[in-house]
Amino acid sequence: MGIYKNIQNVCREKGMTINGLEAQLGFGRGSIYKWDSHTPSVVKMKDVADVLGVTVDDLIADKAEESAKHF
Repeated sequence: MGIYKNIQNVCREKGMTINGLEAQLGFGRGSIYKWDSHTPSVVKMKDVADVLGVTVDDLIADKAEESAKHF
């Protein structure tokens, strides 16, 4: 799963939208969507993680791959 999907899932869990998150952080609309094809800066990833209350690792981890490691 890509960065965008991970952020989207966390936003959904927190009752937020990607657009709302982008607005809160002062990012351009649609900028997070592009992170699956363009690597964001570490600073922006940290800002997103801080607002969502998760780690940067949570946002970049491939959840399917992580699940497979536990078996």
